[in-house]
Amino acid sequence: MRVLAAMSGGVDSAVAAARAVAAGHEVVGVHLALARTRDALRSGSRGCCSREDAADAARAADMLEIPYYVWDLSEQFARDVVDDFVSAYAAGETPNPCLRCNEKIKFAAVLDRALALGFDAVCTGHYARLTPDAPDGPVLRRSADPDKDQSYVLAVLRSDQLRHAMFPIGDTAKPQIRSEAAALGLRVAGKPDSHDICFIPTGDTQGFLAERLGERPGEIVDESGEVLGTHAGVHGFTVGQRKGLGIDRPASDGRPRYVLGIEPVSGTVRVGSDAALDVSTIEARTPVWSSGTAPDGPFSAVAQVRAHGGVAPCEVVPAEDGGLRVALSEPLRGVAPGQAVAFYRPDPGGDVVLGSATIAATA
Repeated sequence: MRVLAAMSGGVDSAVAAARAVAAGHEVVGVHLALARTRDALRSGSRGCCSREDAADAARAADMLEIPYYVWDLSEQFARDVVDDFVSAYAAGETPNPCLRCNEKIKFAAVLDRALALGFDAVCTGHYARLTPDAPDGPVLRRSADPDKDQSYVLAVLRSDQLRHAMFPIGDTAKPQIRSEAAALGLRVAGKPDSHDICFIPTGDTQGFLAERLGERPGEIVDESGEVLGTHAGVHGFTVGQRKGLGIDRPASDGRPRYVLGIEPVSGTVRVGSDAALDVSTIEARTPVWSSGTAPDGPFSAVAQVRAHGGVAPCEVVPAEDGGLRVALSEPLRGVAPGQAVAFYRPDPGGDVVLGSATIAATA
């Protein structure tokens, strides 16, 4: 097959490309230039898409003796990922930009261009597995390394996209991937993993949002409605947050307060005890089904609301408006509108991804 290997400049994508080459595919490497300020070098394990990352990707491609190109997708990334991120926070939601990048950039813009150029598949360094279990296309499963599993951020992919995807490292634990990279002579073998949000390399999400949204003053109230303080904008808060609330007096019971809800229209941030964070029901919108076919009725699954953690058995009921009602068998905490809820079917061969939806409300 002709395979386009997306090479971020990290060890995972480099080894994924190397495995595609070793499998006998005709491989071409491509680095995605997503940042508009590429003159900045990344610091430690923060950020990505810098000149350093592009150089590391180029060196890895050279070691693998494959052609290498850089595709500038910065304008589309700014529109579909960064602007979406800012808008979601302004609306009182908590988005996952990595999930949106996979959906809109890596497996929409990149895959569409790859297919137009005659490639058969796009190869990435995600920790997930694809197995040919179903007649309608491959089945997306959790990776063999539970600590690195990235199937949650891939649960937005459709069946037609999964048919042209390759995740060569999903069957291997991260330490072995680093060892394999070192054995291949790849200089990225010991490179730190990137963390946080790639387009906020400083890690200061609140500062990033404040610069783009300005001040939107509002009140911080407790569960009784008492005003405890004011704030400069709801974009500075997320459900489950405990630190940085700006409240100058302790709760009557002396226990910490947490953000329970955000009302963007009034600018109100509600806070209360940690027990009030328990969520038993999720209302979700715009579901995507990995098989390409929506279920014809209620079904049992395991719900996951964060990239790592936040897992509970559930019953999923399709709604007449196209959304979903998810009844959790055990409560989860820190579940916020704007996050994704992914659905899994437990399986000895690796939990199967059924699909995902965007959380609209909780109770």
